[in-house]
Amino acid sequence: MKYYLLPLGCQMNQSDAERTRTVLQQMGFIPTENENEATILGIVACSVRQKGIDKVYGRIEKWNSMKNRQNCITFVSGCILPADRVRFLKLFDLVFPMNELPKLPDMIRQYGIVTPASLKMGEEIEMQPVVKPVAPLFNKHDVVNPSANMGQFWAITPTLTSEFEAFIPIQNGCDNFCTYCAVPYTRGREVSRPSAEILGELKDLVNKGYKSITLLGQNVNSYGLDKKGEEINFAELLRRVGEYGKASGKEFWVYYTAPHPRDMKDDIMEVMAQYDCLAKQIHIPIQSGDDNMLKRMNRHHDLATYRHIIQTIRRVLPTATIFTDIIVGFTKESEEEFENTRKAMEEFKYNMAYIAQYSVRPGAVASQWEDDVPKEVKRERYHILTDELMKHSLVYNTGLIGSTVKMLVEGYDRKNGYLNGHTEGKIVIRFASDDKQLIGQIVNVKVTKAAPLSIEGELVR
Repeated sequence: MKYYLLPLGCQMNQSDAERTRTVLQQMGFIPTENENEATILGIVACSVRQKGIDKVYGRIEKWNSMKNRQNCITFVSGCILPADRVRFLKLFDLVFPMNELPKLPDMIRQYGIVTPASLKMGEEIEMQPVVKPVAPLFNKHDVVNPSANMGQFWAITPTLTSEFEAFIPIQNGCDNFCTYCAVPYTRGREVSRPSAEILGELKDLVNKGYKSITLLGQNVNSYGLDKKGEEINFAELLRRVGEYGKASGKEFWVYYTAPHPRDMKDDIMEVMAQYDCLAKQIHIPIQSGDDNMLKRMNRHHDLATYRHIIQTIRRVLPTATIFTDIIVGFTKESEEEFENTRKAMEEFKYNMAYIAQYSVRPGAVASQWEDDVPKEVKRERYHILTDELMKHSLVYNTGLIGSTVKMLVEGYDRKNGYLNGHTEGKIVIRFASDDKQLIGQIVNVKVTKAAPLSIEGELVR
């Protein structure tokens, strides 16, 4: 019996999917990329943008039509807003928050599905009819706390999908309540994972040869603040990671995402400067370069605070690359407010910016406000900022020509006869080679060409 799992959205959802795979495989199901041969069909959903939810509705419509010709059950978990959860209850067989993942085997058994793990040796697998439970597992009157019992979820060993890159969740939920954001309503309040577990998982990955490890959280640098006096803070967590990396003698890079400017203190950058294994790359969302807009977004920081962070990075970590997130077309965004954001991009010269055109998220505070910036204006502003990004990225990448950089080889490039990957600063890079043995290794490459957002070079043997 087989399962098909579709993870959508951010790296946290990808990480959640790895633990979901473990639970299903421990039940005896095996993965498949062919939906038509699966008994279990699942989605790790993303409610952060409407596009992600549209994908969920499109897929479940297809799956429900498949039930006329095959015996299967469907489930959805992940980041789900309360309004979406009510709708999903009418479409999916199982709807549950991710912290309830350890209960998934019992949920599936309630539907009368015989799992391979439940059979005695030598018994034949006989398909049983799918029978709905007498009462739904959740209904619209339930009060769901997505951050409760996270310890049981984190205790599940993930089924990793890469042999050299991995994610480690260190925290779940968010306490910031940005007015445009759905995360506090889909994942709940902040809960920090025990540092001993985090460090144990990281040491295991390093010992297995993993080269790129990312610490995950919705507000990763507020780690430990919910357990003051019981747990270390984020800077200390990074220091302990760095000390282990130094003692291990192994070459690997540790990243983290995503920090919030309100909790980005100088000590974090100072710790990063001390240890080679702490990758010199920082993703620090600005969202807007206008103070009035930042207040409407409830971002808890202003441009001066953000500028201090960038200046500290440039001073303490001069080789670090800087990534950001920006929203264009948020409610009442004026031409002046948008221009201030463009000026901020010009000032900070990001290596990468993930630019989103604002879409209303039901349940977030801003969903009560008029979405009054026309779509064509959002698109125009998106393209203006994209051009700004390309300009500064090209200047930085051109400056790398002639230098030798380290890169993690990730796989075959679309250009025939090339391998690609990313530098320590997460700049996309490729070089001519078809040596499969290099995949998953950190190698030296001399940069010979540059383009916006990517570089090309020659392998240094």
